[in-house]
Amino acid sequence: MKNIVETAIDAENFTTLVKAVQAADLVDTLSGPGAFTVFAPTDAAFSKVPSGVLDSVLKDKKELTKLLTYHVVSGKYMASDVKKLKRVETLQGQSLTVETHRLFHRGVKIDDAQVIHPDIECTNGVIHVIDSVLMPQ
Repeated sequence: MKNIVETAIDAENFTTLVKAVQAADLVDTLSGPGAFTVFAPTDAAFSKVPSGVLDSVLKDKKELTKLLTYHVVSGKYMASDVKKLKRVETLQGQSLTVETHRLFHRGVKIDDAQVIHPDIECTNGVIHVIDSVLMPQ
């Protein structure tokens, strides 16, 4: 089993996320002991963000860090744990809204993102794959 960063690199559908984590100098944090829960947008999710918006965020380390830490929660929350919550506080400081509904694919939405692949266990936490990039307010 690998840590969150190693798992994301090996998955090959997180290349934008991995580059962003590297640019924000968050590799050591997300490779550290944790535990963390990461709501990880795929490359397809990043492709939905207007290119001008994404380009400007990628060039601004402070905004990039804010965006990335909005996808990370302290502690390890498996899907069964997340489903019991209404809100989770991110490392960025704001909270994410959790919705569960039997009509949602796999049953869980985080803000406006659908969890499309839950419970990828890592040595220092868990990754839940989401279909959209979460945007902090």
